[in-house]
Amino acid sequence: MDIGSVYHYRIDWIASFVAVAHHGGFSAAAKALYRSQPRVSSHVAELERLLGTRLLDRSVQPAVLTPEGRGLLPHAEEILRRLNVLADLTGGTISGQVRLGAYPSAASYLYPLAVRALRISHPQVRLVLREGPSVALGTDLVSGDLDLAIRPLHPLVNSDLVASRVLWREPLVAVFRADHPLARTGSVRLAQTAMLPVISIGESGEGQARQYETNLAFANAGLNPVIAAQTNQPQTLISLVRHGLGVGITNSLAMTTANTEGVALVPISDPQCERAVAAWWRAGPVVSPAVEAVREVIGRLPMPQWPWGEEAGCERTARAGR
Repeated sequence: MDIGSVYHYRIDWIASFVAVAHHGGFSAAAKALYRSQPRVSSHVAELERLLGTRLLDRSVQPAVLTPEGRGLLPHAEEILRRLNVLADLTGGTISGQVRLGAYPSAASYLYPLAVRALRISHPQVRLVLREGPSVALGTDLVSGDLDLAIRPLHPLVNSDLVASRVLWREPLVAVFRADHPLARTGSVRLAQTAMLPVISIGESGEGQARQYETNLAFANAGLNPVIAAQTNQPQTLISLVRHGLGVGITNSLAMTTANTEGVALVPISDPQCERAVAAWWRAGPVVSPAVEAVREVIGRLPMPQWPWGEEAGCERTARAGR
């Protein structure tokens, strides 16, 4: 069909046809549409004239659909449904598909809670999850491949195209093999872990290893440990520790979402030894109501909890802004 021919069709003709089909006759359709019966009849007649076929058999009362009418009805209903979606977008109903990026442990904790909350507050908003490492999430956000990202403040995103708000702060934790002497202590200092090979957060090939929380914590303490390996996968870090390749230093949330059999989690008592996790979004003059709705929902979710480190010296902030 030539796209120009679409302009010959009027929406009220289609609406009248669908109403007659749904309500079983012209009179009932007229009442449902708050129109006169002659007008509804003329709408259907004009649609039939343009299509060159009969859609309703008027030889019986009430009129019934012809085979051509039955074939057209699903398409006419779909046209009206899509027009209703457009009306919702311009009529105050928040809807849309929001692409949310998150690193694995944050996705495991936060994504199910966010989806459930959105079903209640904004059921027309669909959240699509994309998991990845922190650096890649920042890059995808800047390029426009993501609408929102849940990632740490570090490594930094060097772009004025994005903004962020801290959601929670979580202490770093040491991961020892279960038979290690330090596995039975109540807490450890970074200096004690620096004497061992360290398995830390991040990826060796990213070129930004020094910006990760573990590396920054050691640098702030004036320590220069041997980094035996780096990984963004909590279960990989645990496996390396379990095989005796070093002590893991990672964020607490990662350990709550992993199988920690065979290792012991020991809080680190050094101050300021933490990960700050933030919601990131593209800054600019155009604000998406759907993205704003997801941001608000995520901001109201409870912060994650962990059972260790209550007496450790890491500074805690329950939620930014409190």
